[in-house]
Amino acid sequence: MKYEVVMGLETHAELNTVSKLFCGCSTKFGSEPNTQACPICLGLPGVLPVMNERAFEHSLKAAIALNCEIGRFASFDRKNYYYPDLPKNYQISQSYFNIGNNGYVDIVVKGKKKRIDIHNVHLEEEAGKLIHPEKSDDDYSLVDFNRAGVPLLEIVTEPDMRSIEEVESYMQILRNILLYIGVSDCKMQEGSLRFEASISLCEKGAKVYGNRVEIKNLNSMKAVLKVLAYEISRQGDLLDKGKEVLMETRLWDEVNAV
Repeated sequence: MKYEVVMGLETHAELNTVSKLFCGCSTKFGSEPNTQACPICLGLPGVLPVMNERAFEHSLKAAIALNCEIGRFASFDRKNYYYPDLPKNYQISQSYFNIGNNGYVDIVVKGKKKRIDIHNVHLEEEAGKLIHPEKSDDDYSLVDFNRAGVPLLEIVTEPDMRSIEEVESYMQILRNILLYIGVSDCKMQEGSLRFEASISLCEKGAKVYGNRVEIKNLNSMKAVLKVLAYEISRQGDLLDKGKEVLMETRLWDEVNAV
């Protein structure tokens, strides 16, 4: 292939705590909709969040296992955006002072060792979940706030991966680390481990990367590998035709594989 592929991953891992990040609501999966939500989850007036100490301990454990530098100070920030499954219209996350920074994971592909750098590890709260009706002509969606406020660990790599095999090795090793240290059950079928992939193509040896395309909320490793193969092919075709690859965020259609 005449182009160099540049890829990075964001991993979202739900932490296996009994209660949510800032309140005492249960994190149990599969309960009846909206039975595990309270005024704190919903951001109602007059409530104050209280930090879940176990969630913070799990985050520290993960950051250490990923060879991160642990700061002397960590803080939380409000990430403001408007979406039906975010009842407060902001997400409590970390932006300026993360749990961990500048870590790494060592992978092995075809007998060769490579180090994948971790940009940061930070702790945030989950959003709720939109439930869309089965009939495509229905003009409504339902919202389940049971998941809102579940502690979520986000692990962000540098754009260090250059092949689909490297991405696959990284995902498997990262999942094994999180399972081994006991901070997440990593059940992808339940959404407790999800990935977002960033992909760009550039001429081999180029010092400047091409425009990045991000694909959101991939719920299986197989989906990630399919997305990467498709997106590499799509971007390569555009570049071969002299067209520009737009910097954008895209969604993956599992049924039609596009």
